[in-house]
Amino acid sequence: MKAEAVSRVSVVFALFDANGNGELEADDFDLMAHRVVQAVPGADEAAKGAAVEAFRGYWTALVGELDTDLDNKVSFEEFKAIVLAPERFDAALGAFADALAHLGDVDGSGTVERPVFVALMTAIGFELPNIHKLFDAFGPDDDDRVTVDTWAAGIREYYAPDASGIAGDHLVPAAVA
Repeated sequence: MKAEAVSRVSVVFALFDANGNGELEADDFDLMAHRVVQAVPGADEAAKGAAVEAFRGYWTALVGELDTDLDNKVSFEEFKAIVLAPERFDAALGAFADALAHLGDVDGSGTVERPVFVALMTAIGFELPNIHKLFDAFGPDDDDRVTVDTWAAGIREYYAPDASGIAGDHLVPAAVA
């Protein structure tokens, strides 16, 4: 397991803890889903619904696999296990990645424009300089768009325990120079 993977997971835990109480709970994922769908008013209702369901599905997978003390919460210690066995979450993570990336494709072109990407990532809680570094690392086209597939693949890669030097490393605050 790479140190970068642990750093990425630490960032995600802090962001998913939307109410800031130090533990992940179902309400955190509902709050995050609400923030995310509100960030893209131009998205269609089906994409918004899919994103909300993906957040809920991700929570269900996490609590089902990681809640070792059965308190319906996931502590950071429990959450770190995602790095050790990400394959346990492949289906939920894949649905989450696809739903989030498709939510950003407001015009149905298969791409996400920078302002929409920034709005979604800001709603999740990432820092603006890191968001722009990530978007640039995805290799936007001449119209400053990235493909839905590129973004979804980047989300999946973010959780890979052996990955280092990936685009997602830009989301770790120390990565911004």
